[in-house]
Amino acid sequence: MKRPVSLSEAIDQLRPEPGVVVLMCGLAGSGKTTVSKSLEAKGFLRLSFDEVLWSVCGRYGVDYPAEAYAEKQAIARAALMDQVSRGLAKRTPMVIDSAFWNRAARDGYRELAARFDCQCRVLHLKAEPALLRERLKVRAERFDANAAFPVTDEILDRFLKGFEAPEGEDEIVVAVE
Repeated sequence: MKRPVSLSEAIDQLRPEPGVVVLMCGLAGSGKTTVSKSLEAKGFLRLSFDEVLWSVCGRYGVDYPAEAYAEKQAIARAALMDQVSRGLAKRTPMVIDSAFWNRAARDGYRELAARFDCQCRVLHLKAEPALLRERLKVRAERFDANAAFPVTDEILDRFLKGFEAPEGEDEIVVAVE
């Protein structure tokens, strides 16, 4: 496993050069949105799965029933992939704010980027479960895109069990505190 770096070191390593795509990787509450906004301020185009889901479908359990979530996710993924493809075609430096919790998803984006002669970097935000739980409780009180799907303790436990941390993917690991 790679040695974690500080958040400022990670952000310094990433430059908004043409054809560079940063895949944010981490569990809910790890800080992906905050960090991706920092990269946006550096010149990356920021694309967010949660914001696409929110704008296209609304809030889980409010604007659509819980049983429609998988269908709404598919719609949002397709819309995000369309935005990413257009950015890749222009070689726009991008940061994709999504969990990228499994290697297959990261590999899919890497393969897509390669078709446009672009490269992906994985920025893995690694946080302890207790910190994630604290942050998710605060998030649940908000009404915005990042709270569009409420993550309960039970859901976080499932996420923790299913998360595939990047290894050997030219990842940058940040230990979140």
